[in-house]
Amino acid sequence: MQELIARQTGISLSEIYGVATFYSKFSLTPTGKHKVSVCMGTACYVKGVQSLVDGFERALDIKVGETTEDNEVTLESTRCIGACGLAPVVTVDVDVYGSVKPENIANILSHYVDKDGVE
Repeated sequence: MQELIARQTGISLSEIYGVATFYSKFSLTPTGKHKVSVCMGTACYVKGVQSLVDGFERALDIKVGETTEDNEVTLESTRCIGACGLAPVVTVDVDVYGSVKPENIANILSHYVDKDGVE
């Protein structure tokens, strides 16, 4: 895709690559239909977000930065999203979940993936 953009715009491939790797919203690998983002900001970290990361990894059978085999869900960690009063915070696509506990993970995922795919 970068080569096509370079040809169509007349911009060098190295410049296109530089932009694609600089901005976090661009990805060089395919992402899932749904993106689960776990906030790793200070407030969320202090309130135990690592247990959420571990729980999502178990439930989805992937690690942060990976996508499920069916391409339904990509799991990522993110910097502070500015909802510190709701810590710990998880977003799924544009939906925001606050004060999340590990026992909430299956319910959150049930809105986005087949229940058979969730532990």
